[in-house]
Amino acid sequence: METVIGQGYVDRALTQAEVRALVAQVFEAHPAAGKRVLIIVPDGTRSAPLGLMFRAFYEAIGTQVASLEYLIALGTHRPMDETQINALFGLTPEERADTYAAVRISNHEWYRPESLIHLGTLPSSEIECLTGGLLRTEVPVTVNRKLLACDQIVICGPTFPHEVVGFSGGNKYFFPGVSGPEMINFTHWLGALITTREIIGIRSTPVRQVIDRAASLINTPKLCFSMVVRGKDELVGLYCGTPEAAFEAAAQLSARHHIIYVERPFRRVLSVMPEMYDDLWTAAKGMYKVEPVVEDGGEVIIYAPHITEVSYTHGALLDAIGYHVRDYFLHQWERFAHYPWCVLAHSTHLRGSGSYDATTGVERPRIQVTLATGIPRERCERLGLGYLDPSAVNPEAWAGLEDEGILLVPRAGEMLYRLAS
Repeated sequence: METVIGQGYVDRALTQAEVRALVAQVFEAHPAAGKRVLIIVPDGTRSAPLGLMFRAFYEAIGTQVASLEYLIALGTHRPMDETQINALFGLTPEERADTYAAVRISNHEWYRPESLIHLGTLPSSEIECLTGGLLRTEVPVTVNRKLLACDQIVICGPTFPHEVVGFSGGNKYFFPGVSGPEMINFTHWLGALITTREIIGIRSTPVRQVIDRAASLINTPKLCFSMVVRGKDELVGLYCGTPEAAFEAAAQLSARHHIIYVERPFRRVLSVMPEMYDDLWTAAKGMYKVEPVVEDGGEVIIYAPHITEVSYTHGALLDAIGYHVRDYFLHQWERFAHYPWCVLAHSTHLRGSGSYDATTGVERPRIQVTLATGIPRERCERLGLGYLDPSAVNPEAWAGLEDEGILLVPRAGEMLYRLAS
């Protein structure tokens, strides 16, 4: 069994001293002196104490390494500016310019071919085996070329139930985090074919298997610090080892912290989205994480008055295709196959499960998805989503109504709700 160094608790958080000691222990076992070290981290759409980890890493290796660089695993999210980056790491501009002047921080650029390097191609026969026959196609594997220009890769990010891969973390920070568009599109569409309801909160999935196989093509030595975070930044678990082993330990603890079981389904759910989600592309987690506990014919309301955009990266494409159930696309594949598959996947993930009758052209989503955001009614309706004026919503009035079939999720997006049965 692969060795994992770490601690995790269900009843308390790690202290800062424990975190620093654990980081120091890891780098005693894996010396970084004289090496070019690249640390891959999530963007601001994930809860994590990155400020604590940034300082712990610097204390452990910052003056020993040949170079230290952070790469923000955006996937296709919007790049972070300097102000956002400083906030992500809890740094002042003065600290960036002085104490940590030698530390470079950059955004992944999935859309720039010159920033990527081709590692190989997963053959169609292997893809067919890994996906259980769902897909048979060659998949080129490209990643940010910085991964091959360093001596040591360190992944540092949280693990939560995830709609595409089952649980986030581990090698997911490579694919889709710092990969090229081929793997981004393939893995998201594979998850969509399986459906969010079937995959979310499952540790071993076909998507995870494809990601792990692609990661095996990265020959640079890899370490992974997998965090389990409660609330905004309370670190209750920290495990370090190979990406696969650290992920497995963190996912087991995440299942204990991040899955809430309820006895019966709800007819209405109000998901209140934190401001770290700045468009519907990211705030859609307010749907993914509660869909399993919404009764047939029920409704999920995504409440986010601060959101005014569907997707800063893919908004025009989503305006063109709208939001639909999976079978809407499958039965009309010739119309939609040329669109980026990650966009099709997001469309189906937010719309949820349902059916489509190709003969009549009638689409029947299982539940209604309504936006109480800054996105206008007309655009919501064109997209196939419901609209609710956010000024008419008082989240406090939704509290304590579980017996009436109404659920309030005050900080939605990271906690997964499941039926106990």
